[in-house]
Amino acid sequence: MCLILFALGHHPRYPLIIAANRDESYGRPAAPLSFWPHASHIAGGRDLRAGGTWLGITRQGRWAALTNYRRAKSYREDAPSRGHLVSDYLESNVSAAQYVDSLQPTAQEYNGFNLLVADRTGLYYLSNRASAPQRVEAGVHGLSNHLLDTPWPKVQMGKQALEQLTADTTPTIILELLGTLGKREVPPESELPDTGVGQAQERVLSPPFIAAESYGTRVSTVLLVDARGRVVIEERSFGPFGTPQHAASLTFDLEDNGDSIFRPADIAGRP
Repeated sequence: MCLILFALGHHPRYPLIIAANRDESYGRPAAPLSFWPHASHIAGGRDLRAGGTWLGITRQGRWAALTNYRRAKSYREDAPSRGHLVSDYLESNVSAAQYVDSLQPTAQEYNGFNLLVADRTGLYYLSNRASAPQRVEAGVHGLSNHLLDTPWPKVQMGKQALEQLTADTTPTIILELLGTLGKREVPPESELPDTGVGQAQERVLSPPFIAAESYGTRVSTVLLVDARGRVVIEERSFGPFGTPQHAASLTFDLEDNGDSIFRPADIAGRP
C-alpha cells in the first residue's frame, strides 16, 4: 500500500474505517480480494509473486496493513518480501504488541516499511525507519511512504476527508471514500516531499491515485467495521493509466465479538 487512511473510534457508527490505495508495478501478479484458499479465516488480496499481502483482516477482527518507506537508492533486491510482515501476523496467534516486538531484531533486513497490526489489545505501528514501535491512539490517521502522520499533501487531504465525513450509511461512506482515494490532482511544487527520486517523479507519485504507464494505483480498498462487528470490504482494481479492471466485495460478521475492540467507547478510551 502507498496510502492508508484510517479512523479509529472516531465515527459514531463505524469505529474502524480504512481507506487505502495499493501502488505497485502493473506487471506484478496479484489475486483480488477474497478469503484465502489456504487460510479461510483471512480476507484480503494477495501478492502472487512473493505470497504476502498489503492489507487483510481475519474473522476474529485481527487486521494488518503495510506501506513501503520511500528513499531513493536504499532498495535491496535481496531483502525479504515486506508483504509477509502482514500475512505472517494474520496467520499467527500472537498479540499485536508481541508481534511488533518480535520483529525489532530483524526489521533492518527488510527494505523500508511501515506496518500496522491490530487485535483486541489495540493498534500498533512499526517502521524500520523509526526508533521504536508505538501504540496508535484513537482518532484519524494517515500513512503514505514516510512515517505515520507525516503531513504529505495526500495524507493531509485524506485525513481531512475522514474527519469531515458526512455520510452515515455503508454505501454512501464507501462511495465518498472511493472518491477520495481516486483523486489525481498534483499538489503545488512547494508542497512536494523530497524522497530522492527527483522532482518530476515526485509529481507523478504525489496524488492519492497514481495513474502512469507501468506503475500506479493497482487497488483501492474501503474497509468498514461497525459497532456490532459487521465487516464490509469493497475493492476496485485498476490497470495502466488508471483503467478500471474489476470490483470485489465481502461482507461478514466477526466471530467471538462479545467484548469487541470495535466498540467506540473501548477504542476511544472512554468509560
